Amino acid sequence: MVERCLEVSPSLEPFDRETHATELARRVPLGTTLSLFAELTPGRPAALSQWGDISFGELDRKANQLVRALRDCGMQRGDGFAVLLRNRVEVVIAQTACLRSGFRVTPINFHLKPDEVAYIVADSDAKAFIGEVELAESAEAAGRSPALRLCLSVGGEIPGFDDFHETLTGFSSDALSDPVFSYSMLYTSGTTGRPKGVYRPNREALAPEFEGTTADYQPHSDCHLLTGPAYHAAPLMYLSRALVSGVPTVMMDKWYAEKTLELIHSYRVTHTHMVPTMFHRLLRLPDEARSRYDVSSLKSVVHGAAPCPVEVKRSMIEWLGPIVWEYYAATEGSNGFLVGSEEWLEKPGTVGRPGPDFDNKILDEQGNELPPGEVGTIFMRSPEKDRFSYYKDDAKTDGAYSGEYFTLGDHGYFDEDGYLFLTGRSAELIISGGVNIYPAEVDQRLLQHAAIVDVCTVGVPNEEWGEEVKAVVQLGPGHHPTEELDREIIDFARAGLAHYKCPRSITYVEGLPRLDSGKLQRAKVRAMFCDSGES
Repeated sequence: MVERCLEVSPSLEPFDRETHATELARRVPLGTTLSLFAELTPGRPAALSQWGDISFGELDRKANQLVRALRDCGMQRGDGFAVLLRNRVEVVIAQTACLRSGFRVTPINFHLKPDEVAYIVADSDAKAFIGEVELAESAEAAGRSPALRLCLSVGGEIPGFDDFHETLTGFSSDALSDPVFSYSMLYTSGTTGRPKGVYRPNREALAPEFEGTTADYQPHSDCHLLTGPAYHAAPLMYLSRALVSGVPTVMMDKWYAEKTLELIHSYRVTHTHMVPTMFHRLLRLPDEARSRYDVSSLKSVVHGAAPCPVEVKRSMIEWLGPIVWEYYAATEGSNGFLVGSEEWLEKPGTVGRPGPDFDNKILDEQGNELPPGEVGTIFMRSPEKDRFSYYKDDAKTDGAYSGEYFTLGDHGYFDEDGYLFLTGRSAELIISGGVNIYPAEVDQRLLQHAAIVDVCTVGVPNEEWGEEVKAVVQLGPGHHPTEELDREIIDFARAGLAHYKCPRSITYVEGLPRLDSGKLQRAKVRAMFCDSGES
């Protein structure tokens, strides 16, 4: 990656919101807002990565070529394609093509094992697939899905795949005559079974976020830093918002604390999204390292995906100023919550107060609405025009809803002023470093180990990651706890699951609490460690 300031060249036509308002309004519903910036500043970088950069003009042309390549293999509006790529410009090409094609794209977590990747490609009914040569084992496994009509490789040869960029050269890069906005279908794990796609076919088109919005983007002068993987909902959303607003994105492949400051300094980054684990690591940098870089260009640092300790967030605001924003929302939909620094400092720990158009409830276990100050399960109203479902899983969809409301299993309360405070989550969910881990999937893997007769995977406190994964194991006859068995079980888990899902520690018990129905009481197990502070 070439590090440089992204200055506006005086030879490029400036963007004027009033002058281009009519054209923007026409292009927003079609998903082609980016093409206007491609016309105005074709040479300005749209995305920069360690594998190369791409300008707004080239991105616009490549996206048009990809749409035509997908149509050429027989894809129709509503069909899906999948991508298995790290943070590189081909991800941006695929996302841009999705926004204007009528096709849904499914970005896949590249840390997953080959069979996990293959499952998502097949389950999403993908008819085309783009894989990276460094992830060839997973790409080849996924490429065997019988529904696939086109497989493209990035960065080198993958058996059975055509080269991505060579394939695109065979198609016109001219503007599409019939663009239509489309959307991504991301996969989120469930408390039982395999992950499922969050299907939202009626999402509204992304509009630029200029003056008057929280982002307050200034086209052609601001710069966004992508700190997380683009397969994750929040990083992908903020990447897309920057692009449709004419703002370049610097893409980090792997996150390092000091490297983040270096990139902010070098590119005069104005906007970025982080998770609390990143805050922890930035604050742990020596003063001399933090003072080495000028981060005064920052206008907005948004965080979410996991709870942030009050003192950590307060320290970030003291360092960066009142530019830190926090959101609480869901891939599944709803308007969500957003709170700025100054408002948060008046209500430390809150995730915000809902706007007048947002409706949610705090319910007890019997479904009764609770008054302010009482903790219960948070239910959000699903948007009328964009009610989500879990792709091809009616039972899972029905289980998430209570009438017009749905829940992620999060627990919290409203105070007397209407501010929401999170107190915990359903014991089923582990959030480690901002990433969701569903323990039932880990349980299923561990139960295949010959020494284990019962297991309960839980999240336990970890100062840096928020939570880490622990397996509470009941051994079968003839097996006894040893450090060697600990390592064997962890290695066994890693052989079948992405490493971030696997336990970092093992605790052995004589038996696990279960109801008469046989249902595992995971909350009781988790409380053993949360109450004691063991991790």
